[in-house]
Amino acid sequence: MKKRMKYRHAVLMASIATTLLVGCNANATKSNSAAAEKAPAPAAAMAMGPAKLEPLGLPPIPADNKQSPAKIALGKLLFFDPRLGGDASTGCSTCHEPDQGWAWAEDFSRGYPGTVHWRNSQTIINSAYNPRNFWAGSASSLEKQARGAARGGVAGNGEGDLMEARLALIPVYAKAFKEVFGDETPLIRNAWRAIASFERTLVQRDTPIDKYLQGDKSALSEEQVRGKALFEGKAGCIQCHNGPMATDFNYYNVGVPPSPRWETDGLAQITFRFEQYAKGQTQEGYRTAKEDWGYYYRSKNSWDKGKFRTPSLRYTKYTPPYLHNGQLDTLEEVVDFYNRGGKFEDGRTTNFTKTKSKLIKPLGLSDDEKDELVAFIEAFSGEEILMEKPELPDYAPLFTKAELEAAQEAK
Repeated sequence: MKKRMKYRHAVLMASIATTLLVGCNANATKSNSAAAEKAPAPAAAMAMGPAKLEPLGLPPIPADNKQSPAKIALGKLLFFDPRLGGDASTGCSTCHEPDQGWAWAEDFSRGYPGTVHWRNSQTIINSAYNPRNFWAGSASSLEKQARGAARGGVAGNGEGDLMEARLALIPVYAKAFKEVFGDETPLIRNAWRAIASFERTLVQRDTPIDKYLQGDKSALSEEQVRGKALFEGKAGCIQCHNGPMATDFNYYNVGVPPSPRWETDGLAQITFRFEQYAKGQTQEGYRTAKEDWGYYYRSKNSWDKGKFRTPSLRYTKYTPPYLHNGQLDTLEEVVDFYNRGGKFEDGRTTNFTKTKSKLIKPLGLSDDEKDELVAFIEAFSGEEILMEKPELPDYAPLFTKAELEAAQEAK
């Protein structure tokens, strides 16, 4: 409990949040205000030395959900099965398509039928390493992330008892849950455990940057090596994108402006207001909010408005569009955004200017330097990970009509 309180205090007192590719000015770390922004999250607390990149090791496996081939196989089926949702049309893969970076290639993720989602879908690849999931860190494990997404009002919109009933009517699942978990009938909490086990196999550790950091200096091109120097120096990206996952797992406001869809898309506006209510927004905030308040929804501290978790740079080559609200379509546009000091080409930036990170300043990168930086960022991605969707098992009745009639007669 003491460790948890220390962590919560550290996170709440940090001036932190990001969306993607925090290209901050390296010299800014010398200021006291910038130092205050660097309070460590749990994964970052492993080492307090200078920020650096590291090769990715084996994924952590929780003691209460050990891996097994049977559990992983079950989790794979469930990941692709839309019956784990409200109307049996939206499953995990609905928003995390293998051929779209295991995410969804639009600004907002797919929504439950009749709704629109409100944030960009993040990739599942390497999510096994995340100490917390979702843009504002609201899920502390993959198991909780799966549950939260499947039950979310504008995502899966599922009800636990209904999803369990469906699983019980599928003999393949009934047998697998019995073998893997000992369930007499499938329990929905074990569905999340199986899905998390499958997701922990979606790991990429053989990227050019991993090979380079492990000693293969030919793994990066000359252009990428120059980009690495910029990443660690002039562009200052290393301040927030460091460690094995190229993220400090902290929270920053980097200047992302609100999505214009909330002004033009009626369903998006409805979802946005619904999320204000669902996340415990104040009455004033509910009525006046014009953009996503980010980490504030968790901390309820004014200094956390507009902050989001630093995303990993791994696998980003395959996961456009970028930022928490998906407003930039290419890595080149993202680098331009940070080169301008956290502003779009039309000058737009966050409405929460008071919480905008002091690390975000114009970088003065030349066109060649921007190209080199993008080339290096692409080194965090290896070959695309593709997977055919499995054939899903069919329903079957729990009993025949004759058995039902016999049971009724026996009463």
